[in-house]
Amino acid sequence: MLQHVIDEAAASCLAEIILVLGYRAEQISRAIRMPDKGARVIINSDYAQGQSTSLRVGLRSASPKAEAAAILLGDQPQVNASLIDRVAAGFLSAGVPIVRPLYASPDGRSLPGHPVFVARRIYAEIEKLDGDQGVRGLIALHPDWLLEIPIQGAPPADIDTRADYVREAGDDVAQ
Repeated sequence: MLQHVIDEAAASCLAEIILVLGYRAEQISRAIRMPDKGARVIINSDYAQGQSTSLRVGLRSASPKAEAAAILLGDQPQVNASLIDRVAAGFLSAGVPIVRPLYASPDGRSLPGHPVFVARRIYAEIEKLDGDQGVRGLIALHPDWLLEIPIQGAPPADIDTRADYVREAGDDVAQ
């Protein structure tokens, strides 16, 4: 699943791929194949302190030439290169520091999702996040910083458990 997300990121317009690993980092890094496209693995030894630590480690590791970072999750394999590129294009034309997709589910609800693009100019604000906070907290404080790109359909599934995986993968893996 993580390999698929890495491959889609490599197929997109992203110039650099930084994979932040924490729990079982050595085992995972041996099991994946990183593309040649400016890709590297960074270890977050403070991963147990929450996602804010992974955000910080990733942003600190980005090229100083990078104008922005795309935040992708390794447990959302339905995020693809086309979606990444669409949100990137929105970011480049928006002039706001945060851009994310806004999915329109069949039942009419609007649901924010990934990838989330953040401008370098707000990295200092992201550094202040702690615990299990992500960029969503900054959006709540600064809604004027956000552009949402409308996307038809439900957001990509978040695969957190074996049951989630079986549900998304279908009968082939249930056995």
